[in-house]
Amino acid sequence: MYARPTDRVDDEAEAIQFLETAAFMHLISASEDGLSASSVPMIVDQRTGRLIGHVARANEHWRHLDGRRALVIAAPSDGYVSPSWYPSKHENDGRVVPTWNYESVHVHGIARVHHDAEWLLDVVNRLTETHEARRTDGADRWSISDAPADFIDQQLRAIVGVSVTMERVDAKRKLTGNRSTADRAGVRDGLARTRDVSARLVRSMTAAAGPANSP
Repeated sequence: MYARPTDRVDDEAEAIQFLETAAFMHLISASEDGLSASSVPMIVDQRTGRLIGHVARANEHWRHLDGRRALVIAAPSDGYVSPSWYPSKHENDGRVVPTWNYESVHVHGIARVHHDAEWLLDVVNRLTETHEARRTDGADRWSISDAPADFIDQQLRAIVGVSVTMERVDAKRKLTGNRSTADRAGVRDGLARTRDVSARLVRSMTAAAGPANSP
């Protein structure tokens, strides 16, 4: 992963914590047939040091995944940055260009495939509990126990578990870190006014911008 010093997350524990907030990820692997990719929700299993999740059994990716090196990419937030948000635009004769701010994590490791029903049920339970806990709509949380057991068993037969050891975790936060505090604050305010940008990116930019009167 390319990252400028101002963008790189050097602390591995921080990178993994960052990864835990990502939720939706892209699993990529190579075989004799070429590259394969699946977009799936995954979570960090701190006990085993792996990312865990599942894919549809009908997804052919899992058939040539076990034991292969894999790359998992998570990008929890991103957004377009307009040069109009830089106060410095007026000081540099317009010598500014657009860019893109984002947060990204790359995980490298060995992938494994899991068919055990108990393993699958545990993963589905953990995924469900994680994401139901993050809901903010006010409705009752859903639990697997809300559905009939025979229906859940049927659904489990339609998926295959996947895990990837976290041998290397690279993370970056490209949050206008190469510009002045005033420009960072301008980007933060511009993103906050943009309807389709993620709230997480605005929060991260707020933390990165620092006090408005800083040098």
